Amino acid sequence: MTGETPTPGLRVVTGEPPAPGLRERKKARTRQVLSDTAVALFLERGFDGVSVAEVAAAAEVSKPTLFRYFPAKEDLVLHRFADHQDEPARVVEAGRATGTAPLDALYAHLLDGLERRDPVTGLCDAPEVLAYHRLLYGTPALLARLHAYRAGTEEALAGALGGDPLVARLAAGQVVAVLRVLADRNVVRIAGGETADAVAADAAEEAGRAFGTLREGLPYGVGGASVRGGDLAK
Repeated sequence: MTGETPTPGLRVVTGEPPAPGLRERKKARTRQVLSDTAVALFLERGFDGVSVAEVAAAAEVSKPTLFRYFPAKEDLVLHRFADHQDEPARVVEAGRATGTAPLDALYAHLLDGLERRDPVTGLCDAPEVLAYHRLLYGTPALLARLHAYRAGTEEALAGALGGDPLVARLAAGQVVAVLRVLADRNVVRIAGGETADAVAADAAEEAGRAFGTLREGLPYGVGGASVRGGDLAK
């Protein structure tokens, strides 16, 4: 199967959340400072070589304050994925409002991310992103926590897809798995020394093939409709 091109006239659906208020922005800034401080220390000394108390001291907050923002040490690193956790669900919901089928909206959003070299797609060779990936993929505890984040993504996406709960959850699992595999393939190639520009064409082609496979097996590729119980077997 060859790589697909976006459906003619297909709009990229960003699924951006509403702008936060002042209080939320202050909390977000504090959370970002804590995360950035932690990641810098982890990159310097390793994840297991830095305690939560040391992160709190470096960020000039108390340990209880840090835990109010981040329930677990791993979340200090995975914070960078937090905004992406329900992103597929937002993309599907925004696409439905414009009459775009869920898989079409997700595919267009992925291609847009590849074009922008969004780190979440794995197609990014910025030095700081490469260092972050080495930390993430080289730390078993972080990979385990990432799995929990992805489970949350599946749950949110299943709710956005709608229809039969079992079919929606199965579909969400497949979509999230495809996005993970595509991103991991890009990460591996770039970690091996290739540039993002050198990988970009293959990444887009593989995305087309992957979503083509999803469209063949999932009932979320035409007209934005979801299926009801029993429809999948027809």
